[in-house]
Amino acid sequence: MSAPARVVAVMAHPDDPELWAGATLAASVRAGATVTIILPRRGEPRDAEATTSAGILGAALTLVDDLTPAVLDPLLRDLRPEVLITHPATDMHPEHRRVADTVNAALPDVVIATGHPRRVYACDSYHNLDRDGRPLHLPVILDATTTWDTKMRALSAHTSQPITEHFAPMALNLGHLHGGRIGTAVAEAFAAVPVLGRLAPRAWL
Repeated sequence: MSAPARVVAVMAHPDDPELWAGATLAASVRAGATVTIILPRRGEPRDAEATTSAGILGAALTLVDDLTPAVLDPLLRDLRPEVLITHPATDMHPEHRRVADTVNAALPDVVIATGHPRRVYACDSYHNLDRDGRPLHLPVILDATTTWDTKMRALSAHTSQPITEHFAPMALNLGHLHGGRIGTAVAEAFAAVPVLGRLAPRAWL
């Protein structure tokens, strides 16, 4: 199945797109998709690291001063993504949950006005656990083998963060976990989120 033409990732922190969806975003770019990452500004050096990392993935980066439904609405109307990726509503990190809530609050008016995004997916989280310590249910699993190196190079651009000590090992563990479920070396996993109460008829990002 071919990649969507336009993909948007709306995340809370500059290293979130790489951690949870970096290989998938890079694969979408490789397949010819236009990929845009939307993040709240975090100040330097994190904003500069986000710019470098997005460039490694091949994605455009939009930094906003305050990620609210009112700010996100015109961005999504302009970008009209086929696919939107964000955090799970049950994520253990409160800032991840706030971004998921922001996306969910913005979506109804945007979808009614534009018909986009057509598909929305929630990504993984820390050690595949939700806020109650239960494994996240992520049934859409994509082989990440061919773009895993790109994901990790992008993640490594966040030099102010504990990448080597913490995030890179966690990413690899999650990659092996999901890859083992589909018989590949590494994979990334997602869950389809209803858009206006309806799921897309196909399960590819």
